[in-house]
Amino acid sequence: MLDTDTFRKVFGSFPTPVAIVTALGEGGEPTGFTCNAFSAVSAAPPLLLLCVGKGSRTLPAILASGVFAMNFVAHRGRDKALTFAGKAACKFDEVAWRRGLAGVPVLTEDAVAYAGCTLVETVEAGDHLLLIGRIDESETFAGAAALYQQGEFGRWEPDRRLAVQH
Repeated sequence: MLDTDTFRKVFGSFPTPVAIVTALGEGGEPTGFTCNAFSAVSAAPPLLLLCVGKGSRTLPAILASGVFAMNFVAHRGRDKALTFAGKAACKFDEVAWRRGLAGVPVLTEDAVAYAGCTLVETVEAGDHLLLIGRIDESETFAGAAALYQQGEFGRWEPDRRLAVQH
């Protein structure tokens, strides 16, 4: 069986998009974490998959409220992604946000897109829960998306020389 370090090395060897997942806690306080384990699932109905560690401090808020937001990080927002990857209690102090679906925080300056989701299914998978959310609200913003690979951020830029001809 593959050890944890090798697993991380394998999955860290290719770039992944980054999202800040947000929710509201029991007292209505915003909470969130940085994630790169997510995927589109279905266009009809619009569903996405989010993988959340069972030890996440945001997970109880998502499970209790049944709603969450995927804020897909812009390259300009990579410092915010680092903040939300940490354990700081006041992650939202220097973040511009507004309320979206059911009041869930939507990042307004550090994202290229937002998807407000209603939780429709939860599946246990090892040390994570797989959450399937129905996208009930979305918006896109200008900017290049952040990518993360081997501990470093970059940005996606198309190689127009290799564009597929139709």
